[in-house]
Amino acid sequence: MNIIAWVVLGLIAGAIAKAIYPGHQGGGILGTIILGIIGAFVGGTLGVFFSTGKLALAAPALSIPGIFVAVIGALVAVFLWNLITRRSTV
Repeated sequence: MNIIAWVVLGLIAGAIAKAIYPGHQGGGILGTIILGIIGAFVGGTLGVFFSTGKLALAAPALSIPGIFVAVIGALVAVFLWNLITRRSTV
């Protein structure tokens, strides 16, 4: 998949994941794209792992099931990002 398709998939997946995930996430549009692209890689890799049993770096295609997998991966990426950047109130 070329880089423009990755950016489009990342933007779509990141925006949907941020809309679904509760609470406020910072980062703006660039953070959304980056988390979406990371989520696409995570979702694609997990999809390949669960379907074949092999761990291979993969990415979903720019299609409805591909966007679904990328959104799930982006939700995981947003969750992990919130765990890493969460501030203590103590």
